[in-house]
Amino acid sequence: MTPVTCDITVSTDGYAAGPNQSLENPLGEGGMRLHRWALEQPAENAAQMAAILEAGAYIMGRNMFGPGRGEWDDEWTGWWGDEPPYHAPVFVLTHYPRAPLVMAGGTTFTFVTDGIESALEQARAAAGELSVAIAGGASTVRQYLAAGLIDELRLHIAQVVQGTGEPLLEGLDDVRLEQVSSVENELVTHVVYRVVH
Repeated sequence: MTPVTCDITVSTDGYAAGPNQSLENPLGEGGMRLHRWALEQPAENAAQMAAILEAGAYIMGRNMFGPGRGEWDDEWTGWWGDEPPYHAPVFVLTHYPRAPLVMAGGTTFTFVTDGIESALEQARAAAGELSVAIAGGASTVRQYLAAGLIDELRLHIAQVVQGTGEPLLEGLDDVRLEQVSSVENELVTHVVYRVVH
């Protein structure tokens, strides 16, 4: 079976994004601080950053794709410009249908309206022998963890106290994690967990 992984950055107090996502604050207020490790120290964190982009397909929630709610604004093509970093099929969970969006560099966004299992089935078919990555955001990751559909959770714990925002593990009392490894530097601790099913 195709392995399902998840890489996500959280604050030391467990938030994956700040509050009040908007066009000006894609990760919510203060949310960009969580990603200093990737932006300011790419060499020190090169192995972890490379691992994020090894998947054969990705799944993300609508809020990760853009700030809009309700019916689609077809002019919106994501936060990443003409060539998103994925270079692979990306399946976006949504309640509103939209035609697939083909971008430069091999990324095609497919919009899935019939739930997380359908998105995973489509992503597995697209990934071939490679893994499927649950890209985020926090709500999407919680849904997949609660359903027992993630095999490996890679938390990038930023040395930041967020205080408020989108909690990653809230309400997941039944999820069991076994630590596989950890690596740290001054801005982040990378912890890999196996999700016990």
